[in-house]
Amino acid sequence: MNHSIHSADKATHLKIVVVALVAGIAVAAFGISARTNTDYSQTAHVVKAGKPVVVTSSEASKVQ
Repeated sequence: MNHSIHSADKATHLKIVVVALVAGIAVAAFGISARTNTDYSQTAHVVKAGKPVVVTSSEASKVQ
């Protein structure tokens, strides 16, 4: 067993590359499958201005 990547032979390097490739494909497949139930249709939501509102942090009432 090689304990250092520098002293590893070609077969060990190939195993590392294959394991990394399989792991990357598995992560990508999981990410794609997690988004399959997402609705991709985008609609614009219109927000209309309403009555003006005054927001304060004071508890005192305003006298006019």
